[in-house]
Amino acid sequence: MTKTIFVSLPVTDLAKSEAFYGALGFTKNPQFSDESTACMVVSEAIHVMLMTHATWRTFTDRPIPPATSSEVMLALSCDSREAVDAMNEAAVAHGGTADINPVKDLGFMYNRNLADPDGHVWEAVFMSMGDMPTA
Repeated sequence: MTKTIFVSLPVTDLAKSEAFYGALGFTKNPQFSDESTACMVVSEAIHVMLMTHATWRTFTDRPIPPATSSEVMLALSCDSREAVDAMNEAAVAHGGTADINPVKDLGFMYNRNLADPDGHVWEAVFMSMGDMPTA
């Protein structure tokens, strides 16, 4: 059986977050979604569980960090440099923020960081293994 990861994120506005992630190309799985949770599918093995703050608090008593903090950075591989750029453009067009950290272009690797409307940090990255230095 393929291991599957479910990344759970607390969000202030479920509909806005669902639209944001839909714009990034994630699809909603209604089987695991309701009025307080939206399961957004990245791939067969990766799902993002968007939860209202009230639902999040049923899982943990730990405080929800402010949108200005970085509790984790989630890296997602893209098929091309253009796909990295498109992900950042979609983020800005749907309430997120592009390039919250400096763009990195190492030739073989290109990445840009973005934040969703709640400040959760994603790294869109393209790696060309054939161009990777050998040393």
